[in-house]
Amino acid sequence: MARIAILDRGDMNAEQGRVYDAAKQSSGIVGGPYYAYIRLPKLFEACQNVRASLASGPLSAREQQIVNLVVARHWNARYPWFAQVRRSLTVGIEQAAIDAINAHGDPSLADAREKTCWVVARELLSNKGLSDETYAAAEKTMGLESLVALVASIGSFSMTCMTANTFGIDPPAANPTPLAS
Repeated sequence: MARIAILDRGDMNAEQGRVYDAAKQSSGIVGGPYYAYIRLPKLFEACQNVRASLASGPLSAREQQIVNLVVARHWNARYPWFAQVRRSLTVGIEQAAIDAINAHGDPSLADAREKTCWVVARELLSNKGLSDETYAAAEKTMGLESLVALVASIGSFSMTCMTANTFGIDPPAANPTPLAS
C-alpha cells in the first residue's frame, strides 16, 4: 500500500502541473516513483532529463533493460521490477533470462555487451565497486563511453527503486512475473 498520496492532475500546483504535462507529452512516464518526485518538480524534471539522456545514449534498449532488471532485483523493488519485466519483453529479452535474474541466477546472454551489463551491475551493486579485472574486461567490451553510461544507469535506476520501496509504490495485483522470494 502506498505511503504517499497519489496527486491527481487537478490537485497539482502550477509547477507540478507544468512538469507533469511535459513528461506526459514527451515520454508518457508519470507513474511509479514519479508519484513521489512530483512533489519536487525540479527533481521530477531532472529525473526525466537523466532518463532521456541515458535512453538516447550508447547502451542498446536490451542492454538498458538488463541493467534495470538487475537493479530492480537487487533492491527487491516490486513496482520497478513489474514495469521493467514488461518493457524487457517488448525489446526481446527472453522470459528465461528474466526468470534467471529474478532467481539471482546467471541468465543465458550470448551477446558479450549484454553479459557485461549483467556482470557489472551485479558486481557494482553487491561489492560497491568493480574489481580491476571486471573493470578492465568491461572497458574492453563496452568502451569507456558505454561503461560510463552503464554505471550511470545503475545509479539512476537504483534511485528509482529506492524511491518506489520507500514510498510503498506497488505493482498492480495482476503481475505476471512477481519478484521471487
